[in-house]
This record gives sequence, structure tokens and C-alpha cells, in this order.
Amino acid sequence: MDYFFNAVMSRRVVIFQNAPGEPPGQIADFLMWAGVECEILPLYSHVPNDLDWENLAGLVALGGPMNVDEVDKFPYLAREKEWLIQAVRREIPVLGICLGAQLLARCLNARVYPNPVKEIGWYEVSFTPATASDALFCGVPWRGVVFQWHGDTFTLPEGAFLLATASDCVNQAFRFGTCAWGLQFHLEVTPALVEAWMDSAEATGELAQLGLSKTKILEETRRQFGRMQRLAEVVFPRFARLCALGVAR
Repeated sequence: MDYFFNAVMSRRVVIFQNAPGEPPGQIADFLMWAGVECEILPLYSHVPNDLDWENLAGLVALGGPMNVDEVDKFPYLAREKEWLIQAVRREIPVLGICLGAQLLARCLNARVYPNPVKEIGWYEVSFTPATASDALFCGVPWRGVVFQWHGDTFTLPEGAFLLATASDCVNQAFRFGTCAWGLQFHLEVTPALVEAWMDSAEATGELAQLGLSKTKILEETRRQFGRMQRLAEVVFPRFARLCALGVAR
């Protein structure tokens, strides 16, 4: 009995962190509150030989500044893609965010390419009728405000369901099968994380190049974060429960 209990409790969600400044944010909290252990893998500094598939309850792939095909510069992306493909085939819950969504789309034979507009800040998205039967997005309002920071986008993978869209970047969220989701936007951020990102973007001159203001984005964060947080409080607990079901198997 003790052996069975320990085996069940050893199952965990693995979080792929692709860049030092892009931590899991709130995702780890929601997993913990659902009683699911998580392991953060900093792939930019250490790549294990393989994952413990027998004890894997879910996968989360986070964002990063690189392109999905920059494998020569970031060799771990090749391994990350392999693992995402395996997880989808095994029907293990998968959540890709920003770069993670682009990696998931690329694994599903979609094209990833520069978006006509680089989105940094708060943007409105519209949720599609496909959310009505979706395990994560069922019942969400038809419109929402989310935080964005990306330059690339992707075509919708064949067979996937488009869950969210917007005028400047059409494919904002999708589901493939019953267990894999890609979110172009950063539902995981906290106000402190947004501020840290804006400090970095201001220091590198990226905001100035795009004609954006850190002060205005932070002011918008104070106004809009609560709206996005209500969406996060629907989506992340549902994903955590799917992973918890895997833990209980």
C-alpha cells in the first residue's frame, strides 16, 4: 500500500523553461493548489537524456525570445520538440505558452513565421464557438484582455480547433486532440513579472524601437490584470485537474 501511494505521488508535471527570464509564473501555483507536483527543467542550462514518461502527469512549455527553428543556436529545442510530439501521441496533457505554443504548432506540422505586428502589452482577443466544448475554455466570455509579448505566429495545425483570435494576430489559442493546448498569450504572468519584463525591454531599447512606453504598459497592467486573472482562474485550475487525474491513475 505504501509503495502504491509513493508511486502515485511521484507523478509530476514537467515545465520546460526556455530562457532564464521566463519562469512559470502562476502555473506552478495552480498545479500545487491542485495537489500536483511540478518539476521545472531549465533547458537553456541543462537537458536530461529523457523524461520519466511512466511518472509524467503533464507537460508545460514556456516562452522564450528564440524562433522555433533556431536549433543550431539553441540545440535543446530539437529535444523539446521530440518530447512534445511524444506527449501528444501518449495523450498526456500539454500546455504551450507563446514560444511553447509555436513549438507545439510546429510539432503538428504547422508553419511558424513572423507576425505582421510585434505584440507587446495588453490586447483584446475574441474566443470562438469552439470553446463551448473545450475542457479548459468552456464558459469563458466571448472577449478577453490578455498580455502579449511575441514577434512570431503560426498557422493553425491541421485538425486543431481555434479557440481564440484577434485582428493583429489571428491564431491566438488552439486545441489539438483532447489533451494539447497552445496559447500565444501569456496567461501565466503576474504584475511583478510584467514589470521585470518591461524593465528588460526598456534596458535593451526594444520598447523604444517599437514606440512603446514602459510607464503606459505598467499603467495598463494595473487596469487590465484583474480581467485576465479571472480567465487564468478558469483555465489553469482545469489544466491542473487534468494533470491530477493522470496522477490518480
